[in-house]
Amino acid sequence: MHPFLPFAAVLSLCAAAPTSVPNGQLWSANSPSTPEPIRGRLGASILGPQNIPIELQNADALAPPTTDNGQIPNMKWSFSQSHNRLGDGGWARQQTMDSMPVATELAGVNMRLEPGAIRELHWHSTAEWAYMLKGDVRISTMTPDGEIYVGDVTEGDIWYFPPGNPHSIQAKNTTEGGAEFLLVFDSGAFSEDATFLLTDWLAHVPKEVLALNFGQSISAFDGIPAKPPYIFQSSPPPEDVNADMVIPNNTPNPFTFALSKMPATKKPGGSIKVIDSRQFKVSQAISAVEVTVEPGAMRELHWHPTEPEWTFFISGEARMTIFAASSKARTYDFYAGDIGYVPPSFGHYIMNTGNTTLRFLEIFKSSLAQDISLTQWLALTPAELVKAHLGFSDEVIASLSRVKQVVV
Repeated sequence: MHPFLPFAAVLSLCAAAPTSVPNGQLWSANSPSTPEPIRGRLGASILGPQNIPIELQNADALAPPTTDNGQIPNMKWSFSQSHNRLGDGGWARQQTMDSMPVATELAGVNMRLEPGAIRELHWHSTAEWAYMLKGDVRISTMTPDGEIYVGDVTEGDIWYFPPGNPHSIQAKNTTEGGAEFLLVFDSGAFSEDATFLLTDWLAHVPKEVLALNFGQSISAFDGIPAKPPYIFQSSPPPEDVNADMVIPNNTPNPFTFALSKMPATKKPGGSIKVIDSRQFKVSQAISAVEVTVEPGAMRELHWHPTEPEWTFFISGEARMTIFAASSKARTYDFYAGDIGYVPPSFGHYIMNTGNTTLRFLEIFKSSLAQDISLTQWLALTPAELVKAHLGFSDEVIASLSRVKQVVV
């Protein structure tokens, strides 16, 4: 049985006016009105100062649905709030536990490289999973066995580097004007400022030691920069990837995956692409699902048994309510460039609240992407048990049985 089920259509109530949907989203980022913390008879207007652009993007924080309850740590962050690190030919901004303390297991970096720009040769103690947002890059890596892999990655494709494997990233000379990509790491404590940089290490080794190690004269190392360049300009790599290889690739499995060419599994209201170690064998620490949801549809109520979900929104508008047990629940609104975090076993859904296709990544600290569907669970549970808990009518139970026939 596949762990991902068809998207349920949002009931017509969800598209109605807020007056007829007491707990619907009251406004969006593009609403012309001034947001107010008022829902029905609850709340009151704001008399003091307002940051209207932020409040427009967070309708369910200012005027939460009455189903929200209790205290839940913040589970939303936007890269637009992250401090940016500018380099000669690019930039990088990150989300870690410093910005969202609840996100203990995964962290993310949004990086941009101009044509030819290089992210300095480096390595780190965490796994790195990457998704190309725009443009093309060339990556290279070496395994502890001395095996080499060099490959190209284009929009919608991914790469993966295991912990400790040295690697490089360089933007190709494409019509996109370079490249932009998302990096995800399997530790919330990760920091781009704490990676092991090639020039940083050699700048802190005595030159006579370098000369002995490499069998060169001491003067050969006079050009090592005193400060790591991190991101810097260079000539773009040759168009033919084979021309950039010192030796032919000899790793047992590739470190890139052409996700953009993988057929999507169509669902009522959207589509999914599941990418984990079953398809991409080297990716043993991180897996993902690329999801699209059409207007008027939602990613159904579900949870992930043992691993957190780090969600990155690529396009569109979304609403998510997270259930944390003990009567605690909170609703969040998301836009392109936002990040959500759902701890293991926390129930949630993701609804398209906009007029365009919603596209996002569900990323997991696991070799396999797994979830449990609430609809499937109820459909496969003895009917009388479900009726005893929820008071469903025979008609509703029958409809759940039809769902069972579809998903089994």
